[in-house]
Order: sequence, then structure tokens, then C-alpha cells
Amino acid sequence: MGTANNVQKVLNATISSLTTVVPIKFQVLSPALIKQPYEQREISVLIGLIGNMKGRLIVEPTNDIIGKIGQAMFGMHIEGEMAESFTGELGNMIAGNLCTILEKEGLTLDISPPTVLTGNTKFYGFKQAFKIPVQFEDGELLYLLLTIDEETP
Repeated sequence: MGTANNVQKVLNATISSLTTVVPIKFQVLSPALIKQPYEQREISVLIGLIGNMKGRLIVEPTNDIIGKIGQAMFGMHIEGEMAESFTGELGNMIAGNLCTILEKEGLTLDISPPTVLTGNTKFYGFKQAFKIPVQFEDGELLYLLLTIDEETP
């Protein structure tokens, strides 16, 4: 199976996973290919992917989006340290669901524990990545970043 085919499967499964996990309406906009460094705005969660492919999934919401997702899921606004913790858990849910979806398609991936990053941060260490903008009804954007480091046999 070729790298391009696997990348497409991972991108599709990431979007499907986000749709399953996040209980707020959103629209997925066109993905873009980006090069390093990637600069985050406020907060993100990084999860390593290893198995048939090696890469990283970075989920970059805003603090407002985290609060709204928390409100929709738990009936309460989430902020401060709880927002940081919930961002990690949200990334973990998306990545875990992603692996389950891909397993049904014959692609095996395992995930690392989530790493939450706050503030303005630059990401290096990848050649290229796919950036998927996700727009919520209020116009706010969450970004999914998928880096593909290598495909393993």
C-alpha cells in the first residue's frame, strides 16, 4: 500500500474521528500542505503515531473552542488548568478513535500519551504536514495538523 493512499486514509479517519468525538457542528475546510516551522496560537495537544506509518497528530483549538466543547460535552464551561487537561484528553479521544477507524481499514497505528503545549509555540522536526482547518458555526477555527514522518513496512 502506497504512502499517498495511507495518508489519505489517515486524513479521512482523522476527520471522521473529530466528527464522532466533538458534539458541536463544524465544517471541514480544504487541507493545505505546510512546511516547518508551524506556529501555534494558544494551546495544542501533540500525539505521536507509530505503526504502519510514523508521524504526529496535533490538535490546535483555541481556549474558547475548548470551553465550548466542554460545555457541549459536560454542561460546564472549562477554563484554566482544566482546559489544559481537557485539551489533552480531547486529543487522546480523537487519536484513539482514529486508530480504531484505521484498524477496520487494515492500517495499524498506536499512539503516544498526549503532550499539551500552551502559548505561542513553534513546531520543528517534520518535512511536511497537512493542516486541516475546521470551522465552527461561530467562525472560530480549530486546526488539525498531521505530520507524516515515514511509512513502515
